[in-house]
Amino acid sequence: MGMRDGFRVLMVEDDPDIRAVAHLSLTAVGGFTVAQCASGTEALQQVSAFAPHLVLLDVMMPDMDGPATLVALQKLPCMAGVPVVFMTAKVQPQETTAYRELGAADVVAKPFDPMTLPSTLQAIWSQHHG
Repeated sequence: MGMRDGFRVLMVEDDPDIRAVAHLSLTAVGGFTVAQCASGTEALQQVSAFAPHLVLLDVMMPDMDGPATLVALQKLPCMAGVPVVFMTAKVQPQETTAYRELGAADVVAKPFDPMTLPSTLQAIWSQHHG
């Protein structure tokens, strides 16, 4: 599969400003197809129909946070083999390690660079499928 050819990213982010920047980055720079979710609950409702290649998941969200959402996503058959990347301002080594132990493929720091976010996600996906 050509990476840019219909590469689907499910983005879960409660902040509309960050969601807008990430969406622009992934669609305009990356050429990805993006489904935007404002909450973990919304992500769980959308993920089966959208069938993402990768999930970009905010850590700090009201109600269901990133880790809780990840645990719920991992129970879904459609998520088998789909890397989940956490997005967070807190990227201390011990936190990154904890996220990986939960099953996250990687962690992207906020604020992210909109010009490099798509290639970062592509690299993570490639490592995951290498």
